[in-house]
Amino acid sequence: MTNAQGQIRRDGVEIHYEVHGSADGQPTILLLPTWTIVHSRFWKLQTRYLARHHRVVTYDGPGNGGSSRPTSPTAYGHDRQVGYALDVLDATGTERAVVVALSKGALWALQLAAEHGDRVLGSVLIGASVPLTDGHAQRAAKGDAFALPPSVVPLIARDPMEHWAKYDPGYWAEHYEDFLWFFFGMCFPEGHSTKPIEDCVRWGLETTAEVLAADAAAPGPARETVEGWCAAIASPVVTIHGDRDLISPLSRAERIAELTGGRCVVIRGGGHIPLARDPVRVNLLLHELAQAWRADTVCP
Repeated sequence: MTNAQGQIRRDGVEIHYEVHGSADGQPTILLLPTWTIVHSRFWKLQTRYLARHHRVVTYDGPGNGGSSRPTSPTAYGHDRQVGYALDVLDATGTERAVVVALSKGALWALQLAAEHGDRVLGSVLIGASVPLTDGHAQRAAKGDAFALPPSVVPLIARDPMEHWAKYDPGYWAEHYEDFLWFFFGMCFPEGHSTKPIEDCVRWGLETTAEVLAADAAAPGPARETVEGWCAAIASPVVTIHGDRDLISPLSRAERIAELTGGRCVVIRGGGHIPLARDPVRVNLLLHELAQAWRADTVCP
């Protein structure tokens, strides 16, 4: 049940947000967006449970859902993404929140906690896709846009049937839905994952290849920058990562935990999106952490 919703506007981009649960349900949990290939419905198995105990804020990142669909890479830059999060916190009257992120959203969560620590009680990073360790070798071999310099990517031989060769804006322009089926199939290596794959493909079809290409073209932070964010974070950090994650290796979650003095929770047999395949475990952990982090801030 949505208790409130609205829009913020930053540099011409409208961002749709929703608030779930009671204002008395503290602390607030901010569920960040991830790659624009999906919108905030990917948190659907979290919002209803968490809203029984907490105030929950979600929003659609630029490019999908109820938000604008800009085709300029500038709208998807990491500084701009952190700005959207701050604007949503302000618009919803949220002074501090437990910040939860999936995949690419972990970058914005880390920057938010490092540069705006007064707004963050703690961070939970699920399937973190951050450039702190090398990516999977098979992705780099087929032209992972996050692992290779942009000048190199067009030079790689492309066979549309060769898995990660499909991670290419040129391929998206001609075979967008096929890419969605491939990508989300990789996100869910667990058996009996038909429903979450179908859900994600449907959400992916609510945006376009052009929008996805604009997002992919936005420059990401260097490894040294992300390491600096980790070193600057004073609030607690927990990572959750599947040991069968085919999108981003477990080593990245372990490295975040090492750099922040945090904890890494490993989902045995889990893929990239354990919040959909192991929601009970993820939800209970989020609730437990939120309660603990709120208690840590309460003065006797």
